[in-house]
Amino acid sequence: MDVEILARIQFAFTVAFHYIYPPLSIGLGLIMVILEGLYLRTKNESYHRLARFWTKIFALTFGIGVATGIVMEFEFGTNWATYSRYVGDVFGSALAAEGIFAFALESGFLGVLLFGWNRVSPRVHFIATLGVWLGSMFSAVWIVVANSWQQTPAGYHIVGEGMDARAEIIDFWAMVFNPSSIDRLTHVWLGAFLAGAFLVLSVHAYYLLRNRHVEVSKQAFKIALVVAAVFSLGQLFTGHHSAEGVAENQPAKLAALEGHFDSLAVADMYLMGWVDKNTQEVTGIGIPGGLTFLLNYDFETPVRGLNSFPEDERPTALNAIFQFYHFMVAFGMAMIGLSLLGLYFWWKGTLFEQRWLLWIFVFAVLMPNLANQFGWFAAEMGRQPWVVYGLLRTSDALSKAVTANQVLFSLILFFAIYALLFALFVYLLNKKIKHGPDDSPMEDHRSRQEGMAAAAGQWT
Repeated sequence: MDVEILARIQFAFTVAFHYIYPPLSIGLGLIMVILEGLYLRTKNESYHRLARFWTKIFALTFGIGVATGIVMEFEFGTNWATYSRYVGDVFGSALAAEGIFAFALESGFLGVLLFGWNRVSPRVHFIATLGVWLGSMFSAVWIVVANSWQQTPAGYHIVGEGMDARAEIIDFWAMVFNPSSIDRLTHVWLGAFLAGAFLVLSVHAYYLLRNRHVEVSKQAFKIALVVAAVFSLGQLFTGHHSAEGVAENQPAKLAALEGHFDSLAVADMYLMGWVDKNTQEVTGIGIPGGLTFLLNYDFETPVRGLNSFPEDERPTALNAIFQFYHFMVAFGMAMIGLSLLGLYFWWKGTLFEQRWLLWIFVFAVLMPNLANQFGWFAAEMGRQPWVVYGLLRTSDALSKAVTANQVLFSLILFFAIYALLFALFVYLLNKKIKHGPDDSPMEDHRSRQEGMAAAAGQWT
């Protein structure tokens, strides 16, 4: 297999595996902040129990996320040396900012968050939880800024020529606020909040179905349901705004996402379908003129299609891009519908009597994670053949000394190690979920008394 394809597969695999964990950490951080804030306000011990329980799961996702994220930085040097030289000034600035503004904040408060429950006051612990969550949010800021610059470069000039060319920042804030960074950041943040909320919904729906930790699970479920409803609806608006930005800044990508081939014509919006690259046709269910209306608010304004671009500047894996994008949208709409359905039964006072709905929530934990993955696949594959849009082609960004056999061998090793890491994650997560939230002092005292009474009954 070609070294470029293997290098892309390896990086996609490591990034996709890593990206399971940061969104969960950001989303769980928000839930933890809410729980501790409610505990400070109400002094209700249930919120304290829930905060401690979800902190343990947060620590697990955070730890694996950090470990798997380091690998990608080494891949920049081993497989993508030309790319690293070309964007080093930009990426270096963003990663340095992440270390200063994000990692320092997270690491400064992480120890207090994990080990300070009985050593600092509840107010100080809440501040530590807030600090760790904000640190994870800031970390996402700089990673998304760096990636967004690849999509829509700004604030730079090119130094050197040919293979020695590289981008240098001339306006740091223009680089930070490049045309796509804000849209993509808000979309990523909301996707992370949904990942955390649906994990909480899944676990506590499971407890309710098994009649375990019933009271605290009802409280946690309601909190997570509100978070899921608010941010799933918000994701609809950020996604639409992001699509408008793609239409303006990366029209070839938009055409690939929607399977639009005509050079300049009214564009349909497909709900589902199959793209045939050879015949330049999409077979599926669509809304005539729907894409034109979403972009221009009329059914007449033409939209640029793939045929208006040179063939060597079009994305190649058109059907895969189309499917990933539409799966992301489908999961997003499903999360909206499921969240609103939960709110409806809550309003009617029968939420926890709907066992069929609770079972759906148990498995719905997959939806935000798959939507996050598919969204990134669509965004990165839609940018091809550019690794830096309009400036550096992916085929030119490779390391010249790395062979296909070397990349393949390391890919196999990565797959084996990451499979073990994922198995360990699932094992530890399952272990913590089976244990559940610790009993409150009152419930622990009650259970000891019931145990003593049972023992006394046996003796008599």
